[in-house]
Amino acid sequence: MNILQKLRQTDDNKASIILRISFFIMIFAHGAGKVLGIFGGLGFEKTMHHMTENMHIPYIFALIAIVVEFVSSLLLILGYQTRINAFLLGIIMFVASTFHFKNGFYMNWFGQKAGEGFEFHILAIGMMLALIVLGG
Repeated sequence: MNILQKLRQTDDNKASIILRISFFIMIFAHGAGKVLGIFGGLGFEKTMHHMTENMHIPYIFALIAIVVEFVSSLLLILGYQTRINAFLLGIIMFVASTFHFKNGFYMNWFGQKAGEGFEFHILAIGMMLALIVLGG
């Protein structure tokens, strides 16, 4: 079996459906907030400004991150190219976690820290690794 056949191979694993739905609910709000300005997000222009000016991310990488977060979450819930979209989202989560290391491990549950920790990203990466293995 070649690599393309392996990427297309799926089964009726209920665990992957649960992971896809859970991750979609979690990540779609983030992507839609960045693109459309809903769910408390800044919208595309303000998000791009924040990422490029405040975080000093090159424009093309900020654009890729926003598009992948939004589009891949939609494709993931549909089960389309699950392994590829999970890989892309896993990369986005890994890179995002590096921006949160300075804030420690834990989320900012009580608003007492300067920002959010990276525990969310570890959970997301774990979910994406499981979907890479399981497929859609």
